[in-house]
Amino acid sequence: MAEKRDYYEVLEVSKDANEDELKKSFRSLARKYHPDKNPDDSDAEHLFKEVQEAYAVLSNPEQRRQYDMFGHDSPSGSPFGPGGFQGVNINLDDLFGGGFESVFSGIFGGGRSSRGRRGNDVMLRHSITLENVFDEAEIEISAKLSTSCESCDGTGAQTPEDLQRCSTCGGQGRIMQQVRVGPFVQQMVSDCPDCSGVGNTIRKRCTTCRGTGSARREQNLRITIPRGAEDGLRLRHRGKGEPIANGQSGDLYIQLDLEPHAWFERDGPDLIMALPLGYPEMMLGTQVELPHIDGKSLVIEVPAGAKPSETLLVPGRGMPHRRGRGRGDVTILLKLHVPDKFNKSMRSTLEAMRPSFGLPISDIEDAVRREAQDRRN
Repeated sequence: MAEKRDYYEVLEVSKDANEDELKKSFRSLARKYHPDKNPDDSDAEHLFKEVQEAYAVLSNPEQRRQYDMFGHDSPSGSPFGPGGFQGVNINLDDLFGGGFESVFSGIFGGGRSSRGRRGNDVMLRHSITLENVFDEAEIEISAKLSTSCESCDGTGAQTPEDLQRCSTCGGQGRIMQQVRVGPFVQQMVSDCPDCSGVGNTIRKRCTTCRGTGSARREQNLRITIPRGAEDGLRLRHRGKGEPIANGQSGDLYIQLDLEPHAWFERDGPDLIMALPLGYPEMMLGTQVELPHIDGKSLVIEVPAGAKPSETLLVPGRGMPHRRGRGRGDVTILLKLHVPDKFNKSMRSTLEAMRPSFGLPISDIEDAVRREAQDRRN
């Protein structure tokens, strides 16, 4: 079994490092070796746990004093109990703030209570058009969403007198438990099991919402489609999700699903379309005018002698860029339109054109070679 490294060496600090120096080094090393940044890297995972263990000991004054005196051979044994240190689940958000102080507080007691209660988030899907995205349109949608029950003001009780303070937690919604971890006592704060963290119990439930404190109602929502928005973009509306008694409502997410366009396909800010043309238009050239998403006609100039599968580019007439200025391009793929049926007049015309435009059977082999050579070049 490999010998444990010195905790000060692990954290890359001196033995007289103060609390701020320990914390700064831990943040840096934990970010460096975090599993989310080093997937499938067993060495990084081992170093991450090693950094956690070192900081867990050196950040506790009593544990640090014991370690400075005895090193890893403390007479009281491991501070983490018979199983030793098992690691602590730390996410990257905690390492960048907003929760870092409580990462190890539960190990040695004095843990904080959990964050405030919050309702569930809700997601709706709404179809939009390319024109909506181009114009940065404001649209109104209606949906059945949960709101606080008007009959009980969201309490879930039939009358105010039916709402009673929970006797288990004294109305706090939290209870503290003590759990022994090795030679230490860990304090844990959790939701009260009798009132589910609300702080109140209900004697008689509201007949309208049946004690849930919420009811579903049709609501009109006005949303703005961001210019250049991509398919699947989710717009967030804070506090418009599921309400909850004595807590904060969840958020509402509206997912934008882009409807297929009649002839355009989208590739980021660029638009792609196929343009079927007859043989005369290919040979002689033509001008095609189509309605466009920006309200102005899209004019396509087809040069004489164009060939099927060639592409034309109309710059700056695509979708607006999601970030920054300007617009993408429109790419047009030329396709030869062949009628499904021929009448006698059309057949006669084609037979008359065969000597001038047809390809003799004897020349087909050479033509195939030239086409292959062109593709290779």
